[in-house]
Amino acid sequence: MDTNALVVFQDKDIRRHWHDDEWFYSVVDIVAVLTDSPTPRQYWGKIKDREFVGLQLSPIWVRLRLPADDDKLRFTDCVNTKNAFRLIQSIPSKRAEPFKQWLAQLAQERIEEIENPELAQDRAKGYYVLKGYPKEWIDKRLRGIAIRQELTDEWQERGVSKETEFAILMNEISNATFGKTVQEYKEFKGLVKRNHNLRDHMTDWELILTMVGEKATTDITVVKDAQGLNECKETAKEGGHIAHSTREAIEKKTGKSLVSSENFLRLTGPERKKLKKQ
Repeated sequence: MDTNALVVFQDKDIRRHWHDDEWFYSVVDIVAVLTDSPTPRQYWGKIKDREFVGLQLSPIWVRLRLPADDDKLRFTDCVNTKNAFRLIQSIPSKRAEPFKQWLAQLAQERIEEIENPELAQDRAKGYYVLKGYPKEWIDKRLRGIAIRQELTDEWQERGVSKETEFAILMNEISNATFGKTVQEYKEFKGLVKRNHNLRDHMTDWELILTMVGEKATTDITVVKDAQGLNECKETAKEGGHIAHSTREAIEKKTGKSLVSSENFLRLTGPERKKLKKQ
């Protein structure tokens, strides 16, 4: 599971971060949804001073690093589901009640997914079907999610815990496999928005090579019992080089590059609009 992920309420993106075994949502994004304010950050500042000044030593929010417009991770005030309801009560809005219902539904879905992890995969599959992705591509994408989760779990057990460290290691695999960091690859594919997920715009072969690199990294990390960021960087490079060798062998036989500028932005039309209304 991506620790940073977007959810959509009535065509509005809301950033969230997985922290302390629960989702925390961007306060500024919630304010923007409820108020349509052109300056939601300033609006939140006024609410904070008016309603929550007495909670400065024990606030309802925490500061977590979320992707900003420039695609960098920046500290942002965030609230969990419980405190999101407290926040909503402080903002007069005609959207307050539907937003509460939507938030409660997200919380219920998360409980169901914990009890039955297959539900999370089913919902992810439905997301891609609704956007119009081919079935064969969806199967690879979901398998890739599972492989990545296995790798990140392994890293966590070996002392890698910060978001910046995960990003460093993923860049090592990407660079070794494709000759590009994640950000460079996104730019190569014309993915300019912060909510564009590179893997959602990979071709079949790019997904397969990514899986090869990450699965190889997991197995090498376990065999070498790598610990901490530096040792895991070395195994990430080794796993990526295995995927790179596979890529080179295929390219030599086919005479075609497997590094593609192709993307799936064409699918963000009617299918995306239908999705946002859910």
